[in-house]
Amino acid sequence: MKPKVFATRPLPTPVLDLLAAQADLSFNRDDRALPTAQLAVACRDVDGILVSGTKISRDVLDPAARLRIVANCGVGYDNIDVAACTRRRIPVTNTAGSLEETTADLAFALLMAVARRIVEGDRYVRDGRWKQWEWKLLWGADIYGKTLGIYGFGRIGQAVARRGRGFGMSILYTGRHRAPEAVERELEAELVNRETLFRQSDFLSLHVPLTPETLHLVAAHELDLMKPTAFLINTARGKVVDEEALVQALSSGKLAGAGLDVFEQEPQVHPALIAMPNVVLMPHVGSATHETRLRMATVAAENLLAALEGRRPPNVVNPEVYWQSDEPAQ
Repeated sequence: MKPKVFATRPLPTPVLDLLAAQADLSFNRDDRALPTAQLAVACRDVDGILVSGTKISRDVLDPAARLRIVANCGVGYDNIDVAACTRRRIPVTNTAGSLEETTADLAFALLMAVARRIVEGDRYVRDGRWKQWEWKLLWGADIYGKTLGIYGFGRIGQAVARRGRGFGMSILYTGRHRAPEAVERELEAELVNRETLFRQSDFLSLHVPLTPETLHLVAAHELDLMKPTAFLINTARGKVVDEEALVQALSSGKLAGAGLDVFEQEPQVHPALIAMPNVVLMPHVGSATHETRLRMATVAAENLLAALEGRRPPNVVNPEVYWQSDEPAQ
């Protein structure tokens, strides 16, 4: 008998075919998150869940007595109650390695757009306000030769640094771990402390996961340290930034601008941010290209199928489930 699998979104056809060949597949045919009660019913008798843009809480996990794997289609997994899965020795996987370059592209696109006022210029032309060349029209900020600060120097952070080097930028970074010497040498990146990063960056790009330690990592104190000519770029998680403090910094002139793909209360966005011309907003689409989303979904499916076949998936985020003894799970 094939294992039962539920996918929370309508994934690309090649991925659905891959899953259907090896599992009894059902999936949410609407590109929206199911209400928790409806999701719990859909997952009650499944062996595996392939998650995309949906919260998997204990209300979903507890009734799923047969569950053996939760495969997330994304790198961040704060949408899943990993602790609850770990207690039941259910591996949780992500798609690390599949979307870093694409997300770095968007981070740098936001950086360029806010620095050179691309969105403002587009509106200016579309609104028919461009009547003549003007000396002071839409002055922005140079990118070349500036200092790019990167908070979180993993794969995405390093990919952003690589793009910054192409623009002749000086690279500063901080994070949980120091990068290998070869990486620092390749990217001409300098490890600095948090305060130095905030004080010296002309552009500060965030690339950390959302954890209890990174909640409001950037708040009023950190924003006060930044140059009034600096820009904040966030393609990580919205709750990493205290959004109210960011609004205050932008509206008071303590910060020049921001490029944001993520928000504290998604999909709600602070009304003040929407009204600010020096802020570029995107709807959490860091990995949203055809090639990358197909790659992500394929990796997630391969993780799921590996676990159902009794193999250790390559992208386990809670490896301790494989370290525990054979004592009965509680």
